[in-house]
Amino acid sequence: MGLLDGKVAIVTGAGGGLGREHALALSREGAAVVVNDLGGARDGTGEGTSMADQVVEEIRAAGGEAVANYDSVATVEGGQNIVQSALHAFDKVDVVVNNAGILRDKSFANTSEEMWDIVVSVHLKGTYCVSHAAYGHMKTRGEGGVIINTSSTSGLNGNFGQANYGAAKAGIAGMTRCLAIEGKKYGVRCFILAPVAHTRLTGDLPGFSEEMKVSLAPKLVSPLVVYLASDLSADQTGTTFYVGGGRIAEMRVVTHSGITKQEDDGVWTAEEIAAQMKPGEILMAD
Repeated sequence: MGLLDGKVAIVTGAGGGLGREHALALSREGAAVVVNDLGGARDGTGEGTSMADQVVEEIRAAGGEAVANYDSVATVEGGQNIVQSALHAFDKVDVVVNNAGILRDKSFANTSEEMWDIVVSVHLKGTYCVSHAAYGHMKTRGEGGVIINTSSTSGLNGNFGQANYGAAKAGIAGMTRCLAIEGKKYGVRCFILAPVAHTRLTGDLPGFSEEMKVSLAPKLVSPLVVYLASDLSADQTGTTFYVGGGRIAEMRVVTHSGITKQEDDGVWTAEEIAAQMKPGEILMAD
């Protein structure tokens, strides 16, 4: 008996890296999987069927159920087609893992409109396109579901040369927090992942030693995806997880208690604000 027996999962960008590991892990626990991958390069150019097909073959060879889908996540039609692939093959969708992504890294001064638009389109709009179609099905079906969206520390903490990517990933986190609130009424649980892993997307980024490449293997992220997709996490929604290298940690947006001015109708002067700031800190505290 698997944790996900009878469940149907969609994984976007599942032809390699994190997506492939997610698809394989979900399948090992009994889920039927739609393996979506456009089959393009890391920068989003090109397309092909071999990447998705290979992962489907791996799943089937291990005794699992899977079908391939090659649609782009970056259009509403593509998102609908991905969900329809699941409905056509398996009659329902229980789990969505939005993982598809590309990189067009540049310093902000050198980030062109085209580089901005394509990264935001694939990551942020792509997460919307697939989630919107799947959420509509889950809501109508009335049996709940799980949507797991991939953000990044680049969006939640910041990173040099990734303003386009970071903006998209921060947007995904905000969208998911809102969807988690709306989805409670229908039993649709939503989670945010901020994975750290050595994949094709991060393969030539600086700072990865050979030891780190092993310690940050993509397969170390996928057990959390299985847990979130399963009924073991049935009492949770809206949580953001840092995950990688064997470490799992909750990430939070924290609002400090701060100071409320009682005099002058609460109107601060710039000098008064400066006086309340501690050296090296942005937060105002007693």
